[in-house]
Amino acid sequence: MRLSDVTTRLSSLGSAKWALHLEARDLVAKGADIVEMTIGEPDVPTPPELIDAGCSALHAGRTTYSNGRGENNLRDALAERYSVTSGRILNRDNVLCFPGTQTALFAVVMGMVQSGDEVLVGDPLYATYEGIIRATGADMVPVPLRASHGFRLQAEDVAAKITPRTRAILLTTPHNPTGSILTAEDLDALGALAQKHDLWIISDEVYEYLVFDKSAFVSPLSRAAFADRVVVVSSISKSHAAPGFRSGWCIGSEAFCCGVLPLSETMLFGNQPFIADITEHAVKHGSSVADGMADRFARRARQLAECLHSRTSLHVHEPEAGMFAMIDVSSLGLSGEEYASDLLHNGGVAVMPGSSFGDAMTDWVRVALTIDDDRFAQALERIVAHANKQQAVHT
Repeated sequence: MRLSDVTTRLSSLGSAKWALHLEARDLVAKGADIVEMTIGEPDVPTPPELIDAGCSALHAGRTTYSNGRGENNLRDALAERYSVTSGRILNRDNVLCFPGTQTALFAVVMGMVQSGDEVLVGDPLYATYEGIIRATGADMVPVPLRASHGFRLQAEDVAAKITPRTRAILLTTPHNPTGSILTAEDLDALGALAQKHDLWIISDEVYEYLVFDKSAFVSPLSRAAFADRVVVVSSISKSHAAPGFRSGWCIGSEAFCCGVLPLSETMLFGNQPFIADITEHAVKHGSSVADGMADRFARRARQLAECLHSRTSLHVHEPEAGMFAMIDVSSLGLSGEEYASDLLHNGGVAVMPGSSFGDAMTDWVRVALTIDDDRFAQALERIVAHANKQQAVHT
C-alpha cells in the first residue's frame, strides 16, 4: 500500500543520521567497552525541585486537557522572562507551548513555509533541521559556516543564497554542533537582510544557559529593528537537565502565534498541565544546574584541545557554549565517517561523524562533552593512541 510523499522526503533524514550512535549502543549492549561521546545528554539528573513541582502538580489534579496555546501560568512566566531578556514588552499572546523544542520548531517552520519555498540554514546544522524543513515540502538551502569566521553565520554568505523562493533564515545560537555564538553585529547584519527581503528569522536558543567563560549570548529577539519577524524556540531540556519532560515553547509576534494556533490545536493542544507547572517553576526560579554544566563542559573542551593539540595531529575547534566540540581529522587521511567508524571498532570510542550535521563538516567529527571526568580522561587516552597509530599508517 502507498504512503504519502512526506515519508519519501524524510526516508534518509531520521535515525539514519544516527547510525553510528545506534551501532555503538548495540556494541555496548553486547558487552563491548565503548566510551560513548555521541549525544548531548546533561551530565546531572533533573533537579529535585522540578521533580517536587511535578509531584505537587500531579497530586493537585493537574492532569486534565490543556489548550492549543498552553497553560496560562506558564505562558505568563515565559512572557515575563522574555520581556526582561529582550527589553520588549511581551504578554501571554506572544507564547505558544509545545512538547519540546523539536515540536515547537516543526510547528514554527510548518506555519511559515510550504512546497516551493526555501529556508536558509548554516552548514553544519543540527541533524533534524533538514527533515523539519523537507516535511513541509520546502527546500533547505545550506549556507557554509567557515572556520575562519569561528563558524558564525555571515550575512554576505546568506545574501549569496537568497532567491525569490527564500522565506526564512534558521539560526542556532549558541550553535550545535560547533558551539559558536552569533554576536550582536552578526545578528544586525542578518536582520538587515531579513528586512530587505521580507524574511522570517527562526532562532533556536536551547543552549542559551550553557555559555562558557566570558562569552556572551545575544538573541535576535532583543534587536528592536527586526524583532517582529523573529520567532524563538527553546525548552528546559538542556538548561534544566530535563530532556525527558519534553517541554518547550516558541516566542513570536501576536499575529504569528495567532496564525499558527490552529496548527498547534491540530497537532496536540498544548503541553500537559503538570508539565507546564514544572516548566513554570523552572522559568521563574532559573536553573540550579546550568552554571555547573557550563563550567564542566568548558573545562573538558579545553582539556580536549590541549591534549590533542600537544599529542596528535588532530585539530579541535574550541566551542563558546553548548555540549560539544568539533575535531578536524583530515590530517589522518580519513573522512569523518571513516575516522568515526575506525575509532569505534579499533579505539573503543563512539563519536558522531561531522557529515551527520551537513556537507561542510565531512572531515570533522563531533564529540560530546557530557560524560564524567574519569571516563572523559579515558576517552582522551584512547583517541590519542588511535590517532597516533593512524598517523603512523599514513606517513
